[in-house]
Amino acid sequence: MKAFKAYDIRGEWGSDLNEAIAYRIGYFLHEVLDAPVFLVGRDMRLSSDTLFQALTQGITDSGCDVDDIGLSTTPMVYWATAKYGYQASVMITASHNPKNHNGLKISAANALPVGYDKGLHRIEALVKSDKTCKPATIKGIVHHKEVKAAYLDFQRNYCSDTSALNIAVDCSNGMSSLFVHDLIGKAHYINDSLDGNFPNHEPNPLEAISQQQIKDLVTARHCDIGLLFDGDADRITFIDENGQFISPDLMIAFFGHYFFGRKNEKGIVLQDIRSSKAIVEYLTRFHAEVATWKVGRAFAALKLRELDGVYGGELAGHYYFRDFYYSDSALMAASIVLQLLNEFKRNGMTMSQIIKTISPYSNSGEINFRIEKKQDAMEAVRNHFMRRQKPVSSMDFDGYRLDYNDFWINIRPSNTEPYLRFIAEAKSKKQLDDIIHEVTMIVEKFC
Repeated sequence: MKAFKAYDIRGEWGSDLNEAIAYRIGYFLHEVLDAPVFLVGRDMRLSSDTLFQALTQGITDSGCDVDDIGLSTTPMVYWATAKYGYQASVMITASHNPKNHNGLKISAANALPVGYDKGLHRIEALVKSDKTCKPATIKGIVHHKEVKAAYLDFQRNYCSDTSALNIAVDCSNGMSSLFVHDLIGKAHYINDSLDGNFPNHEPNPLEAISQQQIKDLVTARHCDIGLLFDGDADRITFIDENGQFISPDLMIAFFGHYFFGRKNEKGIVLQDIRSSKAIVEYLTRFHAEVATWKVGRAFAALKLRELDGVYGGELAGHYYFRDFYYSDSALMAASIVLQLLNEFKRNGMTMSQIIKTISPYSNSGEINFRIEKKQDAMEAVRNHFMRRQKPVSSMDFDGYRLDYNDFWINIRPSNTEPYLRFIAEAKSKKQLDDIIHEVTMIVEKFC
């Protein structure tokens, strides 16, 4: 089924995902997750109420109860799942996808993600099967559960007086609007009303067109920083005082000042396989160990828990925290960044100056090649560089990453789209351009 992805269930409402499918998903959840009660939250998409009704009807028909927390950010569902000891939960959202999409993010106990290899494949098989959904003799009940106040109190633990900062915030008309005013306070806000039509831009903070409003606001109001949230508030990207986008992986290094500098933590930081060499190099000043793993929450949250890491991050703008039950929270990330920037500003440093000290490299950003023969193209790129020079280190658990003294490359297949994703980093812009040209020439042979 098209809606079942590597990390979650997501697709166009009415075709990839509809009421009948949602009902069967709800009905069979208990068979896979064995939970007597399911915590359920939802975003403000136009189809979310309908999806909620169908999903919860399926859950209650299976004999299980539902604790409904209403409108919610995705991180609030993760937090409540772990905080209150639920065995399973569902967040109704399509995250950063267009307005006509919707989806389900399913978690097990301790907010552990249920990805395709951790249970989604079983749910998909049951939904596709000819098994009937016979209502239980004693149906479940939907209860309302209030968690917003407690969640807000928890998030306030990471806030400080940032009145000296000039802050710009773009909520993308998404779920961060529920809490952002209470947590950040005085700032220049745009798109901070809940609107499932996303009238101003798509809720994807990685898209250049989605960044333009916040960039313009930062420069027009002479702000110290800009914050751009995605639709369900599990991701965030940052804009410096010059209106320039900050690569999210570099913020992994930035967080070191809080956890290892201010809090004197010891331990592991998790990064994804696409992350800059600068992160490891920068975090050596804090004597931190950096581990590298696969892309995606379904992998990152599990790995961070396995390692008992302090925190982690991804190029996509997810930031995971041990203090947040090893899950990702854009609001928590925002609060920590503002704390640190406030201190740096008192010492006469701007956001761009800080980032410049972190990374001395030229980075390509992620380049997407639309291609069907992904594996053949990946092998060809890998073999090309291996023949030319033996790498200092290599990884093969999410595509291929080859590290050399003065550059590195990563080429990996998309788990959800017909794309081969490539990223590279080098000491100079010319060297980077040459690498991109070489890879493009190789990959185009397989298009």
